[in-house]
Amino acid sequence: MDSSGSDGNCSDNFSTSPGASSTMSRERTDSESSDKQARFVFAGIPGSAPKVLTMNEVMDCMKNIQNMTLAHEIAINPEFKLEPFEPPQNSLERRVKDMVHKAFWNLLREQLSSDPPCYDHAIQLLTDIKDYFDHIFIHNNKRILQRIAEVLDANLIRQQAEQGVLDFRAYANFVIDIMAKSCAPVRDEQIAKLREIEDVVEVFRGIMEALTVMRLDVANCFLESARAEVIANSVEYEKHKFKEYLKHYTAGFPATESWLKRHFAAAAPSDGETVTSPVKSTVMNAYLELTDWNIENEFPEMLAMDKDRIETLQKRINRLNACTTVLALASGVPLFAQNPNMKSAFAREVEILLQEVQNEAHLNDLMENVWVHMKGVIEKQQKVQFDKDNEDALKNQILQAAKKDSLVRKLIWKRLTTYLRMCLYSKSLPPTPPGFEEFATELEAISNSFKSLIAYNYAVYGEFYQEMIAKFTV
Repeated sequence: MDSSGSDGNCSDNFSTSPGASSTMSRERTDSESSDKQARFVFAGIPGSAPKVLTMNEVMDCMKNIQNMTLAHEIAINPEFKLEPFEPPQNSLERRVKDMVHKAFWNLLREQLSSDPPCYDHAIQLLTDIKDYFDHIFIHNNKRILQRIAEVLDANLIRQQAEQGVLDFRAYANFVIDIMAKSCAPVRDEQIAKLREIEDVVEVFRGIMEALTVMRLDVANCFLESARAEVIANSVEYEKHKFKEYLKHYTAGFPATESWLKRHFAAAAPSDGETVTSPVKSTVMNAYLELTDWNIENEFPEMLAMDKDRIETLQKRINRLNACTTVLALASGVPLFAQNPNMKSAFAREVEILLQEVQNEAHLNDLMENVWVHMKGVIEKQQKVQFDKDNEDALKNQILQAAKKDSLVRKLIWKRLTTYLRMCLYSKSLPPTPPGFEEFATELEAISNSFKSLIAYNYAVYGEFYQEMIAKFTV
């Protein structure tokens, strides 16, 4: 995004002040900063509570890394960005917001239409627009900011209004010119359409909407440029902030301690694992519990910032396990066992059928659809009806795969969790386990996400986990 403007010819581009008069005495003062700030909400996992920040808070967080949650989100989530805050539809906040906005623009129209026109609302609007530009240019082009401050000076505008020479439309054109020269290319069409609007109130409504997204573009551009620095410092930063937190918080972390204690007795490493410490083995076993979390247990406090992310991974892991179980059962059918291409095609179809699975109950409902589809594929290819006994046996196996006590599902789950355990202890991903070949891409994606999340959490809280585990032996 080009937010710097053209420093060399700025005065040529914006030389004429709207409504300027050679006979007018000009009083230049510093316009007061507006306390109105755009709000932004983190784009996160569906269902998570919104985390609302003002633009000033965003800038402070990125410059000084003062907000632990923001730094953590940027470090963990490569797709993190800011989005404009919008209250939920039909919510009280949404209704209030809509009413306030409608009242604002109605009042502006009423004042401009009065005889003589009243410009109080218009002057405040232009002052707010000047403040928007202060954020968009982020003081990296003093010359253009100075020009904007000169033209959008509240005292000068008020003098023009009092003398009857204020051209409100000319100010709109001035603002649009600056926006056109400083916006990201993706906003060009939106800015160009503003020139086509004849109603001056609607023009300014469009200007405010465009300025809001332009400020958002600047914030996201700044976040992206600062991402590497945040990632490089986020672990030490979070450790430091957590230690500061412990100076004031002395109630302990019972859920985290219970979580670790459940795995302390079984901390010995399994065959084939290289573990340098039984403490680390305890923690890694505890991490693996997250893949199939019992909601009756209180979630560990030290993983609270990643709870939504972990729950999403749980759903993906369970979906992968269900798909692989179905394919393992399908492999017992000669039609699939003897035709790799048909088996691969069926695997993709099963993924689609189970892509919306949210929980065990939902899986149980969808498995009936999987069976119906599987039966149709087999009958279409074999062009004969199933043998009744074989059909009933296969149907029962497929439907049983929706239940955790299914022997095939248990076997697939053991392979999957063993693979994830190996991922936690090795620098590179191990070979794809038997039965997962058709889902290797999803398995790799899940494993990398899980390993990255766990590695980050352990880097921040590992020493605190060790202190907790040390208490268990006392």
